[in-house]
Amino acid sequence: MKRIINEVAVLGSGVMGSRIAAHFANIGCSVLLLDIVPRELSETEKQAGLTLDDKKVRNRIANDNLKNVLKQKPASLYKSSFSSRITIGNFDDDMEKLKSADWIIEAVVENLDIKKSVFDSVEQFRKTGSLVTTNTSGIPVSQMLNGRSEDFQKHFCGAHFFNPPRYLQLLELIPTEKTGKEVIDFLMHYGRLFLGKTTVLCKDTPAFIANRIGVFSMMAVFKLMEEYELSIKEVDVLTGPLTGKPKSATFRTCDVVGIDTLIKVANNIHADCPDDEARSLFAIPGYVKKLEENNWLGEKTGQGFYKKVKKEDGSKEILELDIDALEYKPSVKPKFASVGAAKAIDGLSERLKALHAAKDKAADFIKMLSFNIFQYASNRIPEIADEIYKIDDAMRGGFGWELGPFETWDVLGVEKSVKLMEEAELSPAQWVKDMLAAGNKSFYKTENGKKQYYDIASAGYKEIPGRGDFIILDNYRSNKPVWQNVGATLHDIGDGVLNLEFQTKMNSIGSEILEAVNKSIEIAEKDFVGLVIGNNGQNFSAGANLAMMLMLAVEQEFDEIDMAVRTFQNTTMHVRYSSVPVVVAPHNLTLGGGCELCLHADKVQASAETYIGLVEVGVGIIPAGGGTKEMTLRASDSFKKDMVEMPELQWRFMNIATAKVATSAYEAMDMNIFKEGRDGITINPNKVIYDAKRSVLALTENGYTKPLQREDIKVLGREALATLLLGAYSFRTANYISDHDRKIAEKLAFVMSGGDLTQGTLVSEQYLLDLEREAFLSLISERKTMERIQHILNTGKPLRN
Repeated sequence: MKRIINEVAVLGSGVMGSRIAAHFANIGCSVLLLDIVPRELSETEKQAGLTLDDKKVRNRIANDNLKNVLKQKPASLYKSSFSSRITIGNFDDDMEKLKSADWIIEAVVENLDIKKSVFDSVEQFRKTGSLVTTNTSGIPVSQMLNGRSEDFQKHFCGAHFFNPPRYLQLLELIPTEKTGKEVIDFLMHYGRLFLGKTTVLCKDTPAFIANRIGVFSMMAVFKLMEEYELSIKEVDVLTGPLTGKPKSATFRTCDVVGIDTLIKVANNIHADCPDDEARSLFAIPGYVKKLEENNWLGEKTGQGFYKKVKKEDGSKEILELDIDALEYKPSVKPKFASVGAAKAIDGLSERLKALHAAKDKAADFIKMLSFNIFQYASNRIPEIADEIYKIDDAMRGGFGWELGPFETWDVLGVEKSVKLMEEAELSPAQWVKDMLAAGNKSFYKTENGKKQYYDIASAGYKEIPGRGDFIILDNYRSNKPVWQNVGATLHDIGDGVLNLEFQTKMNSIGSEILEAVNKSIEIAEKDFVGLVIGNNGQNFSAGANLAMMLMLAVEQEFDEIDMAVRTFQNTTMHVRYSSVPVVVAPHNLTLGGGCELCLHADKVQASAETYIGLVEVGVGIIPAGGGTKEMTLRASDSFKKDMVEMPELQWRFMNIATAKVATSAYEAMDMNIFKEGRDGITINPNKVIYDAKRSVLALTENGYTKPLQREDIKVLGREALATLLLGAYSFRTANYISDHDRKIAEKLAFVMSGGDLTQGTLVSEQYLLDLEREAFLSLISERKTMERIQHILNTGKPLRN
């Protein structure tokens, strides 16, 4: 049966329901969001003379929750206008509308009786064959089948989204014995392709996969923290980005999620898993119970493991809880030799090896935590999953781990780790020992660019299913690269297409990256059909190498800076004017120079989660890798006969002058960083390079021809310059910007106006490139600019001076 999802109904508009509705709106679905009818009027409604029968009152709960979603940061919607795709209503008046829904998602409170009551109503109105899912995070899905029709049961399963649904990739699918195979196959595919999710097929066991392993990990942290006498701040340093976990680490995550929520899940596992060998670990520690008694539940109550306070001088300070005294105290920056050494190591794999080999208290804590997780994860097979990759996928997608338990185990060496685990009396499951005894030394291996996992049932390796349209560059490491230098690797990704992968810190762009881009284009022009520039790092590129620029500026090596800027400009122009198609595949942070590469591509195939902009003004300079030129060119292309041209230039000027960053690829379309009708957006981040490769092939098949350099760019001269300079003066007079900001704005205005020309004139790209380079050189020598660059290198935050 061909199934298409056009209309979605979400029943329950709370935190999860409203955010799930927003994500379906993100992908273009028409969404109906329903909730209960209020039982009494609010004070505002009373003052307005409304009654309980008024539609506005009856829809108030869904309406207020949707409004809250629109206010949230980070945003649940790719752009705010997508909210028009969501219609609100209530359970009493609007259930009849379910008859047109293709997928009905229940997201009411975690109470089985309430859920069953909702399903009673769903049965009355749903059309035959429509999908029905529950977003439960812990209630056995099979218990919801009682009293349901055969068609309902066939099309029903658990579909557990993680919060926030836009940003956390995991979607756990939990079928019952009555769920049709076609339904699960469809949802696995739809979740991956349309929702951009890591879809994981789970068994109907307590807490499913991610929460079972994730909460165990947190409980193990609680236990080991006391054993090693570590502070909350110290633990969060050890369980954060240092070891491949999110910035929120352990205790910040607890505060965000809610300590009461963690307690509830842990208690449920403790009660529902009597045969779990680690059951005692899920008993809530005394100091955590005390937090619950004090109503110190995290962000929702203003304090939990951390507490934000205002100091006498008005500044804010974050205090941490002393778990022994149950009092808050200022955090002290942890000092461990192992941590200091590890921070100097960029690659996670090498960093983990170094931490596990070190000999201080912090390293011992990390090692014992890993061994506990390895043991627990291996013992959960086949209870919660039959295949190891499902556990790894769940932890990466649901808890934001860079590596899952078995992937981490591979990095450290399975055989070596098992010996150490046994010495620590944390022996893994027998199947792990059997795997090693049979000569299989790792959980994963790669063949022909495809990742394979160790399959316990067959005692051999199988390709991970559902990844035919993923290109993961780690899977190409065993192949000899086409070319590489210290900062980049050029891979052959098949069908005559190359992929250039940046590998510098934050994928910043320095001389090694510029060399790689030029060399890759040359190689592609000679022996291949085209080039993708993309990577699987945390960010596409944070921009140019500011540290190198600062060093040259301090040493007054301005000829070197001039040469570096010329090289950057020549490189972006090489991307634009090559004889093979070049497609750039950005994701996450794509700032400054990274944005300029995108602006010059034949096509951009962006992850929906691309945060992109020309941010150079924030460090005291203007975009000089072709970014200012390109935005001036695009303004010129937008000029139409008999129109006022100035606004088209002005809003692009403001985007650069305010260092505006798009918070999604859709916003980047609106900002004209990406081009409607030319550039593409991919929802699943693992599919971006694959789609970029397809774009290269499509451009080639359509007869790609090297474009001609532009000499027809209309600049407005003094007309634009006067307007833009007046704007900079007004902003300074109103104290919105500093004197240095004004100087930067004036330089930018000069470039985007085409200089001090008496009238509108047609100029070339090179003319504008020369202007932007001259402006850059004049600004980089300023003391204020050097201070800004130094500040952002030290703190990661912009400085206004």
